[in-house]
Amino acid sequence: MKTKFNIFSVAVVLAILAIVLLVGFPAPETGPGSELDFKEIPRFESYGAMLEAFKEAQAQGRSYGVMEALSGGMPMAATSMKNTEDAGSSDGSSDFSTTNVQVEGVDEADIVKTDGKYIYNFSKGKLVITDAYPIQGSRIVSSTELNGAYPLEMFVSEDKLLIFGNIQWVYAEENGGNGEPMPSSMIARDGYYPYYGGTTVAQLYDISDRSTPKLEKTLEFQGEYSTSRLIGKNAYFVVVNHRYYMENNEDDIIPMMADDGVVDKIAEATDIGFISPMPAEGFVTLASINLDSQEVQKETIVGSVRNVFASKNHIYLAGTVWTFPDIPIVEDAVRPIVGDFETTVVNKFGLRDGEVGFVGQGSVPGHVLNQFSMDEFEGKFRVATTSGQLSRMGNGTSNNIYVLDEEMTTIGKLENLAPGESIYSARFMGKKAYLVTFKKVDPLFVIDMSVPTNPTVLGKLKIPGYSDYLHPIDETHLIGLGKDTIEAAKGNFAWYQGIKMAIFDVSDVSNPIEMHKIILGDRGTDSYALRDHKAFLYNKEKELLVLPITLSEIPEELKKAAQDKQFRPSYGEPVFQGAMVFKVTLGAGFQERGRITHVTPEDELKRGSYYGGDYSVKRSLYIGNVLYTLSENMLKANALDSLEELKEFTFE
Repeated sequence: MKTKFNIFSVAVVLAILAIVLLVGFPAPETGPGSELDFKEIPRFESYGAMLEAFKEAQAQGRSYGVMEALSGGMPMAATSMKNTEDAGSSDGSSDFSTTNVQVEGVDEADIVKTDGKYIYNFSKGKLVITDAYPIQGSRIVSSTELNGAYPLEMFVSEDKLLIFGNIQWVYAEENGGNGEPMPSSMIARDGYYPYYGGTTVAQLYDISDRSTPKLEKTLEFQGEYSTSRLIGKNAYFVVVNHRYYMENNEDDIIPMMADDGVVDKIAEATDIGFISPMPAEGFVTLASINLDSQEVQKETIVGSVRNVFASKNHIYLAGTVWTFPDIPIVEDAVRPIVGDFETTVVNKFGLRDGEVGFVGQGSVPGHVLNQFSMDEFEGKFRVATTSGQLSRMGNGTSNNIYVLDEEMTTIGKLENLAPGESIYSARFMGKKAYLVTFKKVDPLFVIDMSVPTNPTVLGKLKIPGYSDYLHPIDETHLIGLGKDTIEAAKGNFAWYQGIKMAIFDVSDVSNPIEMHKIILGDRGTDSYALRDHKAFLYNKEKELLVLPITLSEIPEELKKAAQDKQFRPSYGEPVFQGAMVFKVTLGAGFQERGRITHVTPEDELKRGSYYGGDYSVKRSLYIGNVLYTLSENMLKANALDSLEELKEFTFE
């Protein structure tokens, strides 16, 4: 059949075409910091050239960067409450807590997850799934062995579950090992498994049937798992391989990987990037896997990573290097440790639907504490550093904030804050930054970041103690979690005591005040939340704060002598381990509502009840009106309003 055109139709088509040619097609949406022009990374010309770079790095020994347990920055942290418009899994509650993350929309892997109906956690190396909602019919629905991998963290997205874990190398029998078979797909070289670390394993499961999780894909990388982020359906993760050159392994230096058992080099030498000035002291792989398509993409460079920060658009890899003045090097001289020579190098990578591409590199003096010392806002990268090394008697430190533009060029700086102290916590919140430094007292700095080229101190507050973690309540109030302290009689330092929580009012930026505080226990009191923000459960609307606490106390009759600052303060004896539940309001501060423990008095000693034991509570979460607490051996459910115990699940 022929198609007929009339003059009017042709005229309409021509008119539309003219408009398109004049105006252009709609441009893709962009925003501050969303530029994604990838740049080519300098790469090695040959395997020999890469080997020479490792030899040089080892000879100079100039790098100080060592991979640490990690870890973006939206103006405010994501709340711990799921948006009620975003319902959980089928038949689940729409009111449930999520992982406490730094950047809204950028999920962080953790040891426990919930989707509003099911709770997913690890116990004794297994994946445990509990049908938790409603509580009346709750039960454990599956406990799954993980094919020899020891699980570390996980993501859950609808019917997909991604686990990151590790496998340690086992030496072959002829090399002094026990000859046990490796569960890994990696191939032993020259009769033994390489000395330089274990294997990072990523296992993707289909959990559409929660009673029978189905393993769909396995990735293995020689090296250590660093951190990961989930953005949409793409999980990005970092693997670090500390590979030092040795004469007897110069033909065997590139790490291996396996994709569903198919083993190959992680990359050819000519595909591996080398971004000066980071020395060639190891391999860093930034990879992604799409949870639906299972597509894997990666980029490998040589160097090291100390901290990782991720926004929706970028991942920043921060490593520390040492530079030296142009003076003759004396043979066998001891390398000086001088703050002025310490530099943090930050490599910026763009993220685009699973693709990873190099964007730029910047550097700033000093070292970075953790992920919360870094931030991205309106396209600018902001970072807080400490220069020098803190000591009890010396004053060789200073603290700084730097602002870098989209090209990673420093455009603003605020230096020499609190000389002789060190950064203990930082939080960037939109156009403000909050910094806690410490040596004897806790100065909280309020810093104006509204003009990127000119960060300015607006006010500060000096109080005893310090904060390891700062959590926003709203735009003008913060919770500080750290330790109480007393000054030492001799020496320029202070002794830490029990856990201190405080609410800071920063509405008057020139005069921040401590509205409320509470001290928990004596010296020796500890919490996982002091070092891992994912153990901090807070919801403003529910006025709820839950912390895992190991509480230590000194008997009253001994407390006066023990606290005498002329002597080293005594440690208290552990009296409780579990979750402490607080009501938190701006009017009344912290009000303890109750305590939940997984330890019964008769089993207190044999169970290993305190910090690190199998019944040590590490996380808490809520679904609807039920509060759940998690240890290695147990999941316990309590009523959120009364804290009455409802049910407990013991893992086999």
